[in-house]
Amino acid sequence: MIGEVIRAAQQVAREVVLIDSGSTDRTIEIAEELGARVIKAPWLGGGRQKRLGEDAALNDWLLDLDADEIVSAELANEIRALFANGAPPFPIYELLMATVPPVGAPWRTFNLVDRRKLYDRRVVRAPDHPNYDQFQVPPGVRVGRLNQPLLHHSFRDLAQLEEKFNRNSAARARDTRLRPFWLLALRLLFGKPFYFLNQYVRRGLWRAGWYGFAVANIAAHGRWLKDAMMLEIHLRRRAARRRE
Repeated sequence: MIGEVIRAAQQVAREVVLIDSGSTDRTIEIAEELGARVIKAPWLGGGRQKRLGEDAALNDWLLDLDADEIVSAELANEIRALFANGAPPFPIYELLMATVPPVGAPWRTFNLVDRRKLYDRRVVRAPDHPNYDQFQVPPGVRVGRLNQPLLHHSFRDLAQLEEKFNRNSAARARDTRLRPFWLLALRLLFGKPFYFLNQYVRRGLWRAGWYGFAVANIAAHGRWLKDAMMLEIHLRRRAARRRE
C-alpha cells in the first residue's frame, strides 16, 4: 500500500520521509519514484523508529503516519484549512482513525481510535521506547481536534490480525510493568468475556455483523494473551528461584 499512503500524504505534506528497515519488496523504489525521501535504518522499535523520522524531517510540523494509514480527502481538506493562515492555534492535534476492513465498508462510525498524529516537534516528540509510539501530552499543553478520519487498513485478513495481536501481546508483556500474580490469575480466569464485551459492545463491533464478531474475539484473545504471558514471567521467575 506504500504508494497509496504516500500519494494521500502528499495532499497535505511538503515532504514525505519514509523510514525503511530492510524491506525486500519494491517499497523503496515506489517511494522514491513518488518523490519521498527514504532513510534506511535497522528496526529500533515503534517509538524510536518514529524519532528517526522526526530527526530527518525538514519541517517542525509533522504528520505521523504508519504504512497502512491513508489521509482521506476530507482530512486533507481540513488540514489544509488549518494551515491556511499560518501556524494553527494548538501545537498538537488529535483525530479519529477509522478501520478499513478487508471485507465491507470502512468503519467510520464505530470502533474509532483517538490518536494524536499532527504535532509540532518543538513541543513534543515520539517516545524513546521500543514498542510504544504514542507520546504523552506535556503538562499545560492544549490539544486541538480534527473532525475528519484517517483511514486505517490495519489488517489484510483475520489470520494476519491474529498474528499481529500475538506479536504485540508478547512485546507488551515483556516491556510493561509486571502486574501482581494474583491479579493476572484472576484475569486469566475471568477476563476474556469482559475483553470481548469491550470490543463487541462498547467499541461497537456488533455493527459489523459476523465479521465484527470474529474481530472482537481475536482482539479479546490478544488482550488475554498479554495477561497469560505476564503470568508466565512470574512462573519462570519462581522456577529460577527454586533452582538456585
